[in-house]
Amino acid sequence: MAQQTYEYNVDMTCEGCSNAVQRVLGKVSDISKLTIDLPSKKVFVTTNLDHNQILESIKKTGKTCSFVGVQK
Repeated sequence: MAQQTYEYNVDMTCEGCSNAVQRVLGKVSDISKLTIDLPSKKVFVTTNLDHNQILESIKKTGKTCSFVGVQK
């Protein structure tokens, strides 16, 4: 699968929340880029993995999250 950039909404309210997301996604291999936009509660992940694999990893933080779509 080719590299895709996925967008997720994650219910992050503080830097601790974004650090938790960064920590769980840091354990996932095959992520080439991770961008967290805390004010807009968005996470962008560039990877060749399926978007559901990334979503399941984000869910491990206990935060409410959802897949938005693929960035063009």
